[in-house]
Amino acid sequence: MDLFLIRHAIAEDGADDAARPLSDEGAKKFSRAVRGLDALGLRFDRVLHSPKRRAVETAERLGPLAADADFEVTSLLAEPPSDELLSHLHGRSVALVGHEPYLSALLAWLVVGAPDAGNFALKKGGVAHLSGEPQPGGMRLVALYPPKTLRELG
Repeated sequence: MDLFLIRHAIAEDGADDAARPLSDEGAKKFSRAVRGLDALGLRFDRVLHSPKRRAVETAERLGPLAADADFEVTSLLAEPPSDELLSHLHGRSVALVGHEPYLSALLAWLVVGAPDAGNFALKKGGVAHLSGEPQPGGMRLVALYPPKTLRELG
C-alpha cells in the first residue's frame, strides 16, 4: 500500500475549532500543491478525512487526483492514532487528511513502531508518503513533501 498523510491546509482562526474553513491563502496554496502532486503522477483510490471543516475542504481539493476514489469521513483522523484507524486502511493508494500532532504520531507509529518515536514535522498542506503494510513498524517513509516544494513542482 502507498499511504499519504496530508495535513490540512492553512485555515481561518476561530473559536469553533471544528468549523474553521480554509483561508483564501490556504485554499490557493493547497490547490497549487495538488498540481505538484499531479506532476509527481500521484493518484488516490481512497481518501479518508477528518470531519473538521478545514480537513474536509483540503480533501475536496484532492479531487483531480482521486477521480474514481471513495471519500470517507472518519473522526479517527481527529484523535491520536489507534488500532481502529489501522483497520480502516485498505486500498492501493490511500490519502489520509487530518491534523497535527496526530498525523506525525501516526507516521512515527507506522515507520518506527512507536507513536512517540521520532520528530516528524508536517507543515500545513504538507504530505508524507509511506509504503508497506499499515501496521506498527510495517511501513517505510518514501518521501516527506513540504508544501512549498509541492507548489514549486506544480
